[in-house]
Amino acid sequence: MTPKHTLHIVSGKGGTGKTTIAAGLACALATSGRRVLLCEVEGRNGITERFDVPALTGPEERRISRTPAGGTVYGLSIDAEDALIEYLDTFYHLSIAGKALDRFGAVDFATSIAPGLRDVLLTGKVYEAVRRKIKNRPNSYDAVVFDAPPTGRIAKFLNVHAAVAGLAKVGPIRNQADSIMRLLRSATTTLHLVTLLEDMPVTETEEAVAALRPTRIRIGTVIENMVTPTPLDHDQLETAAAGSVLLKVPRLTVKQNQALASEFAIEAGRTLQEQQRHDRLTALGLPLASITFDPGGIDEGAIFSIAEQLTDQMSLEDG
Repeated sequence: MTPKHTLHIVSGKGGTGKTTIAAGLACALATSGRRVLLCEVEGRNGITERFDVPALTGPEERRISRTPAGGTVYGLSIDAEDALIEYLDTFYHLSIAGKALDRFGAVDFATSIAPGLRDVLLTGKVYEAVRRKIKNRPNSYDAVVFDAPPTGRIAKFLNVHAAVAGLAKVGPIRNQADSIMRLLRSATTTLHLVTLLEDMPVTETEEAVAALRPTRIRIGTVIENMVTPTPLDHDQLETAAAGSVLLKVPRLTVKQNQALASEFAIEAGRTLQEQQRHDRLTALGLPLASITFDPGGIDEGAIFSIAEQLTDQMSLEDG
């Protein structure tokens, strides 16, 4: 049994829990003896917060978790300045000059006047981590999970061809962009979209699916996060939402029973709306996975629970 995809990109509207899902996915992929790299690019140290370990600094790749399945998850926080200095050293042997430029703020200036360059540099670090496996390097990973920017700008971020169109027609930058796009469009890469069953996140997910089509990057699974399960069917929910359920809980007064029934009606209505949004996601024609809401909050144990749910619902392996 081998991983079906080498690179898993995770995106979602802010607040949907995409970093938590990315962490869970990394743990799901880290089965017996496997090494998985979990990357982030937004400098929030969201990865290390999920596992309650010290923040990642600089370009270090550090072990952040051993999974119950016997694998290891490493973390990497990608910084545009570090990536630019490494790029200058790799292609122009200018690491010392790059550090000098950084001190004078030229790195910020370069990525400000050419924001497309920043995206190429950030995705380039992910590309390099994935390529280690192909080159049989000792520090390679069996899979890389990329906690990417939100869905509102994911298509633009990943479309590095368009990002460099005004920067370079030939040369190292263009070649790097071409190589990255080949990886992103390959069968070994898949993009997962995280959403809540709320109107705005679902709408943004629909818009992201449409925006990603021209990029030809494969969309894998739409992951519905923090879903509250219900034992009631659609008709029962409609009856409850209409306030037609009369509760007679022993030892409660009539007024208390009425207040409880009113609260039940509100929750039933909310669940009906979630089911309607689920139907909208189903209409996208993409695989769906559902992660149960955990009232206990997010810690490493909750991450492992999410990993189990993802393993049960997603096709992560060949064979």
